[in-house]
Amino acid sequence: MLKVGLTGGIGAGKSEVSRLLVGHGAVLIDADRIAREVVEPGTPGLAAVVDAFGADVLTADGALDRPKLGSIVFSDPDRLAVLNAIVHPLVGARSAELEQAAGEDAIVVHDVPLLTENGLAPLYDLVVVVDAGPRTQLDRLVRLRGMTEPEARARMSAQATREERRAVADLVIDNDGPLAELEPQVRAVWSELTRRAAAKG
Repeated sequence: MLKVGLTGGIGAGKSEVSRLLVGHGAVLIDADRIAREVVEPGTPGLAAVVDAFGADVLTADGALDRPKLGSIVFSDPDRLAVLNAIVHPLVGARSAELEQAAGEDAIVVHDVPLLTENGLAPLYDLVVVVDAGPRTQLDRLVRLRGMTEPEARARMSAQATREERRAVADLVIDNDGPLAELEPQVRAVWSELTRRAAAKG
């Protein structure tokens, strides 16, 4: 099994790279998706979040109000640390279960938004960083995700810098351009991953 950490700043296009890698045969473990699952209604994760942040972070039907919680934690590093201390161990445990189920020959891609920030690079055989310039990120967040510019800038500044991410990268995918330029890069990365998996196996 080859364990790959995939990361990139918000708006860099990591999800698109994940989708393309799955198309080539990667097994994807999406930390964001798991992070949503572990705080669904009725889970111990959601109970712990409510204990820490109060019932105000719930919607009328008892689900987590993600925008409300986001507005609390993204402007307060201490509150963000509290949330991470609840969610990250749950995500780690579920990711390990999914990885074990993938099989010995699999190339397992862990899509981890905060890989750099949380010092997780050593957990993987190699790290792939999807890189885009701050101007590209900002444009995508405002134009495609409907964020206001101040919201987008706050999210970006809560993450590692571009230089910090590149420093932990074994492979970098440049995603400043259109999809047509992304696909051949992902194909080349997949060739490298299969080569490394074969060498390891």
